[in-house]
Amino acid sequence: MDRCVVLVDAGYLLGAAASLLAGEPARSRITVDHAALIQGLREGAEADTEQPLLRIYWFDGAPDRVPQPEHRRLRVMPRVTVRLGALTRSDGRWAQKGVDAAMHAELTELARNRACSDVVLVTGDGDLLPGLMSAKEHGVAVHLWAVQAADGDYNQSEDLVAEADERRVLDRAWITRAIRAKDLTGLCAPPPAPRPEIAAILSAPLPESALAASAERAAEAQAAAAAAGHPAADTAAPAPAAEGAAAAVPAPAPGGRGVPTPKDLAGLRGPGSPAAVPPAGATLRWSSDKGWIERPGGALGEPPETASLPTLAQLTSAEQRWADREEDITTVGGDPFEVGQVFARRWMERLPEQSHVQKLATMYPRVPHRIDGELLRYAARFGLLAHKDDQIDEHDRYAIRAGFWREIDVRAAAEHAPAGD
Repeated sequence: MDRCVVLVDAGYLLGAAASLLAGEPARSRITVDHAALIQGLREGAEADTEQPLLRIYWFDGAPDRVPQPEHRRLRVMPRVTVRLGALTRSDGRWAQKGVDAAMHAELTELARNRACSDVVLVTGDGDLLPGLMSAKEHGVAVHLWAVQAADGDYNQSEDLVAEADERRVLDRAWITRAIRAKDLTGLCAPPPAPRPEIAAILSAPLPESALAASAERAAEAQAAAAAAGHPAADTAAPAPAAEGAAAAVPAPAPGGRGVPTPKDLAGLRGPGSPAAVPPAGATLRWSSDKGWIERPGGALGEPPETASLPTLAQLTSAEQRWADREEDITTVGGDPFEVGQVFARRWMERLPEQSHVQKLATMYPRVPHRIDGELLRYAARFGLLAHKDDQIDEHDRYAIRAGFWREIDVRAAAEHAPAGD
């Protein structure tokens, strides 16, 4: 079949590009215009092989093989197919698992089925040598592309280079059409615009139940220390955090002023102290450093007006659920702020009573936990909230909620606007 196929090892392509532009192979050091990169690969492949493109296969790793935002953008592009292997962390470093095997299987299958006359391989891994040789035996011309090495030497297996029918080096000029270093002069991506909604959520005071529980735990700790013969901590002059002493909880002033923020409460647990234990019947609202809130039905449970708010699942029909999934796959990019907006828009559009929007708006910045849990589960579909460097990405959580509140705020403001505006 007279057409070409491109197989891209994303780990090699982007890692080598990061080394060339930023001095180290960390992909976090570069920003990628995926549309421009795919276009460059297509044009280059068709020019080198003099054959029309059949398809570009993008091989990459992802935690638990869950597509990340960049994979979601890529897989809806014309003539692009994404294949994901696992991404695991060992000895402080990330490693791809299964990507080479998937590339080998795809290359061999394409050649055996005579699906193409030419294959462009963008990789440096010598493990693909058997697949390359098998493709040649089936009459396929193999074009091996390399990224210009930062040190001017090879960054590919010498055996691959020797066996390839054609070889091309993607130089700095080609790479910088679609890839930029984040911290190099003239190639720096613009910093993200500040979002005051996230700052507002971060600085919001905790529920009174969380303050009471934290104060109660501090009092119990002091009582236990006194019973054991240890001097009690001086709440008027808390010890430095480095000493592991608990800081005093400021007493709330009338009107809600002086209520400690999550940052204030973070000092209640010293660096060497064990993780906080939730009070009976409590559930975590933000994180272990942000405090607890009682479950519905408790003395300080969920207010009746909050419990009456329907969830998105309750408002969504089977047909709408199918349409939502299609929209998620084809148009939602996976930015945390955008994900929160999409969820809020769907929830508001399906409400039987728009008074629920005004009711929810009065609860800012805390999303009722039934809806909040559903919101975060929805975000998890996009690979958000996954473990990054062995920790849950808390900033994603705030960005998701901030996007949710921005959409609620726009709708609430529109309903209150005079008819003539």
